[in-house]
Amino acid sequence: MLSGFAAAMAGNPDSVTVAIIIGVCVVLFVLAFLLPRLSRYPQRGVDRTLATGQGAASRGPGRLGRWLQKPFGLSRRAADESARKGREGRGKMPT
Repeated sequence: MLSGFAAAMAGNPDSVTVAIIIGVCVVLFVLAFLLPRLSRYPQRGVDRTLATGQGAASRGPGRLGRWLQKPFGLSRRAADESARKGREGRGKMPT
């Protein structure tokens, strides 16, 4: 018998996807805060990976293509925003 977080992860694949995206955002934020210049390479890798998925999903017919690509676009935006906020936070730190 699973409880709490483990039960949510075992029963719903969407929960796993959300947890992975949140984890990526946290890693990018911390990396951007600690190493602002070097964080651009992992950010580009995540962006490229999600862009590939978004491009493949957009090939669906009509509105279905737009609906299928939406989660990829939102995830890209969230990852880019978290990395940007990490760099901003580092820039506001006193020297």
